[in-house]
Amino acid sequence: MKDTKQQVPSEVPLKKDRGKFTIFNMPILWFGIFSVIAIYAMYTENLPAGMIGGLLIMMVLGELLGWFGNHTPIVRTFLGGGAIVAIFGSAYMVYSGLMPESTATVISEFMKDSDFLNFYIAALITGSILGMESKILVKAGVRYALPLLASVAGAVALAALVGLILGFSVQEAVLVIAMPIMGGGMGAGAVPMSQVYSEMLGNEPGYYLSILVPALALGNVFAIILASVLNLIGNKYPSLTGNGQLIRGFYYEKKETPEYNLAKMGIGVLAAVSFYILGNILGDFIPLHPYAIMIILVAMLKVANVMPEVIVEGASQWYEFVARNWTNALLVGIGVAYTDLEAVLNALSVQYVLIVLAVVLGAVIGSGVIGKFMGFYPIEAAITAGLCMANMGGTGDVAVLSAARRMELMPFAQISSRLGGALILLLASLFIPFFI
Repeated sequence: MKDTKQQVPSEVPLKKDRGKFTIFNMPILWFGIFSVIAIYAMYTENLPAGMIGGLLIMMVLGELLGWFGNHTPIVRTFLGGGAIVAIFGSAYMVYSGLMPESTATVISEFMKDSDFLNFYIAALITGSILGMESKILVKAGVRYALPLLASVAGAVALAALVGLILGFSVQEAVLVIAMPIMGGGMGAGAVPMSQVYSEMLGNEPGYYLSILVPALALGNVFAIILASVLNLIGNKYPSLTGNGQLIRGFYYEKKETPEYNLAKMGIGVLAAVSFYILGNILGDFIPLHPYAIMIILVAMLKVANVMPEVIVEGASQWYEFVARNWTNALLVGIGVAYTDLEAVLNALSVQYVLIVLAVVLGAVIGSGVIGKFMGFYPIEAAITAGLCMANMGGTGDVAVLSAARRMELMPFAQISSRLGGALILLLASLFIPFFI
């Protein structure tokens, strides 16, 4: 899903509350105290193994690096903000030796052996899909599905063509560049995709993440730039745009913010891990990755409207809790356990950048053309079904729609981000056998 592509803000920005600065929703003084404890334990090698030591240092480093990224203008606007800094900042700490080897081991074991990564992804998939508005899925989903698929088809086709011209194989251009860009960000795109690739193609997940992460960052940059370009085109050719209206006769009713309930969150935990286990069980009989099976099951139950509301709300609230509080921590874990910074630097080249640009352009062309035939305004279709598939999830949606000056398209951007990532993960599972 395009995490996400993360749908709930993963960081609590530094802000003034009653005259006091806060970070991670607490007074900056107390966050500083907790940070000193964690960092002192890290450098004196007193971090305990397992969840306590791993989660503590990941949360502290994640919030510090995330805050820095979200308050650095160019990084915040074009490169994905705190998400990118959390990943590459922690990866650099390992690469440069700033992070003790013992701490890197604690984090890696917590991410892999303790399965924190899959625990996060299970919450993300279950909660994000069940939390979608059925009205949007049913009323707009059928018509919106074709521009969404056309966006993927255009991105894949142009990436493969440009890749072949520049000497890349179709497998490299499509699987490790086009698919992750269209997959909805880190949490719901590149991270589970690297797991799928690792299991089906071989190599460690970190090998694929080292290639996927630069593609996500560059794709986000091009998506924001092209959003501004599409806005200019719409101003020059008014017949191509609805000035923020995608389809006539459809109006989105925004749900009120729910009252969070601890008991419901407990239900959400149970539902998320149960669907994850069921996906693994069925994976022994169905030739799809467990993530893809899980996505299909949850989506079918959502559309059929057979899930009790208490489970739907619980899964949605648990997802929001996990995404809001642990996303930056997870990104630090990704940087430490899965990102080879040297391989990332080696992957960057002029040819690589051109293929990334081809992916985003292909998404715009495919979604815009098919969107017009489906009765959508081409500019709005290209922005929502195209650029909001190619950006970095929730934060990317905000940046793209802001650059396009069409924030009212957020509901459709969320379809692209939430369901688009699930679609890409499913398609990747289906396409991989053809490249083996």
